[in-house]
Amino acid sequence: MSTIDSSKNEYSDEELCYLTASGDRDAEELLVKRYLRMVRMCARPYFLAGGESEDLIQEATFGLLKAIREFDPARDAKFKTFAEVCIRNRIRSAVTTASRSKHAPLNDSIPLESPMLGNDASPEELYISREEEAERMIRLRQKLSPLERKILSFFLRGLSYREISEQLGCPIKSVDNAIQRTRRKVAGDLGVISES
Repeated sequence: MSTIDSSKNEYSDEELCYLTASGDRDAEELLVKRYLRMVRMCARPYFLAGGESEDLIQEATFGLLKAIREFDPARDAKFKTFAEVCIRNRIRSAVTTASRSKHAPLNDSIPLESPMLGNDASPEELYISREEEAERMIRLRQKLSPLERKILSFFLRGLSYREISEQLGCPIKSVDNAIQRTRRKVAGDLGVISES
């Protein structure tokens, strides 16, 4: 059982990063707990056909740990922003590595969100990207049952299977089944999965 000093709950993320850099493992553990939902939210839009979503959540967690250990308050950036960038970069790196055929489950990851455009993207590119993302979500929602749509909404917000189960008052197994059906529908629509 964790024995994290409860007074550290009052510390800002930036203060906890400083403590972590000083060797305080409790501060690091507290930051990881604070950002678990963000980790899940960043990993969730990537469905793994034939793989486990836990693979990407693990990669996202490695990105969070990198952010915690490399955060520099002198750069005048919020830790939350830096953490999200590190998490998303780690996920993209894992997907890129997987495309080299080393990790078959990650090869079939399917992003539901549009690719992140760089800061130099024009307003037109940003608008088109947002429109394409909205169209993908509309097409996806049309293929899903009402229960699948509700569960997907909670899932993409980073809720765990247990939290979704509690919100909807249904068994965890029903949540898992709905998410698996949704994955197959998304992947099948994109021609990624050949089996049902």
